[in-house]
Amino acid sequence: MTAYQNLLETLRQNPKTWLVTGVAGFIGSNLLEHLLKLDQQVVGLDNFATGHQHNLDEVQNLVTPEQWNRFQFVEGDICNQTDCEKACEGVDYVLHQAALGSVPRSIKDPVTTNAANITGFLNMLVAARDAGVQSFTYAASSSTYGDHPALPKVEENIGKPLSPYAVTKYVNELYADVFAKTYGFNTIGLRYFNVFGKRQDPNGAYAAVIPKWTASMISGDDVFINGDGETSRDFCFVENAVQANLLSATASAEAKDEVYNVAVGDRTTLNDLFHALQSALAENGKPYEKSPVYRDFRAGDVRHSQADISKAADKLGYAPEFRIMDGIAKAMPWYIQNVG
Repeated sequence: MTAYQNLLETLRQNPKTWLVTGVAGFIGSNLLEHLLKLDQQVVGLDNFATGHQHNLDEVQNLVTPEQWNRFQFVEGDICNQTDCEKACEGVDYVLHQAALGSVPRSIKDPVTTNAANITGFLNMLVAARDAGVQSFTYAASSSTYGDHPALPKVEENIGKPLSPYAVTKYVNELYADVFAKTYGFNTIGLRYFNVFGKRQDPNGAYAAVIPKWTASMISGDDVFINGDGETSRDFCFVENAVQANLLSATASAEAKDEVYNVAVGDRTTLNDLFHALQSALAENGKPYEKSPVYRDFRAGDVRHSQADISKAADKLGYAPEFRIMDGIAKAMPWYIQNVG
């Protein structure tokens, strides 16, 4: 059995209480679903700034009534210290996912991004420390690598941030390190690389590429590629991110006060991604015959991104189960049913 399989069995036999911030969002709702199916107690915090009630409704339909009764929802804002304190009461493990994502959003409105991602993060750190939680795992970002050119990305080697969003996620790591040194409160940061999967919002100006393109293809609309299409990313299926979170929350003391890449260690160009989505749709009876429309590169974007995941493998036992084609195949029926 893998480290993750062993952990799942342990959790089934010994339920804990988890706090998931941003629980109505994409990754947060996937964490909620997995935890409830493991018969865990879950507290969820969200202000619906980017999350949605329909994500919670969908999770409710995927679990038993008994499992759903183990979920307590707190409608609140991480920028409100009292809300953070309330959510942390009686919690064993914190999975802090709440943030304002998107590089373009941060460029347009850096003040709001800063408030959620830095003030909100600090509020959660203080509340979790004061509540005496056993562990604090937070969503970091591959954007922290900034302009560092080397591939694959190794945790210890970062460059200068290329956007306000990247600044905020780097500040999270700095605060986490200071809390370890000053208060002995150790955390784990997970540098996500282009996570995708069900319940990722395809709508709005800041939608991620996979749901946005898939929704356009299903509707027969044009698909726009920023640049020449040879920009590449390490696309990571959401169930890999769930695995990393659960392993981090229950990790040994030696593995804490660290950041880890969460990805598959691979690289896919936007051109190849387009054809992969086109192929998956055709296999599901939804052919898309149009060619992509190319336009200018997007400000703040890095050209290539690929993770070295050996540190997470060695210290956490992380072993991603889904490569990009596996994830697309698993997610496509959900996209067809929900985003067309």
